[in-house]
Amino acid sequence: MNSLLFLAALLTVAIGLAHSWLGEKYIIVRLLRRSDLPRLFGSDEFTRQTIRFAWHLTTIAWWGFAAVLVVLSGSIVGVNVAQGLLLAIAFTFLASTALALVFTRGRHLSWVVFLAIAAICILVTL
Repeated sequence: MNSLLFLAALLTVAIGLAHSWLGEKYIIVRLLRRSDLPRLFGSDEFTRQTIRFAWHLTTIAWWGFAAVLVVLSGSIVGVNVAQGLLLAIAFTFLASTALALVFTRGRHLSWVVFLAIAAICILVTL
């Protein structure tokens, strides 16, 4: 096992947690209080949901990188590296799908593409 890659993965998870928590506390909440956000689909609600979704999507992407680092570290015994990487990517895009569905109630259509990417990655591993 490559301990340095595993440490990098742990740091990546930690920075993702800090990014989401501190960003929500100090940036997102203040940004969404503004009254001059663009109005899409008749209100600024979609804009607000998309901003929050996009902010937290960064954390999901970083956690996906953390999963890649864990696979590359060799700490998961018996896992084929290529399959492990594809599954890490698939789960990252599944989480991205869920985030898009929850935060924008499915109105931001990125979830369709995220789900397709996840499905393709999973199918390739079979």
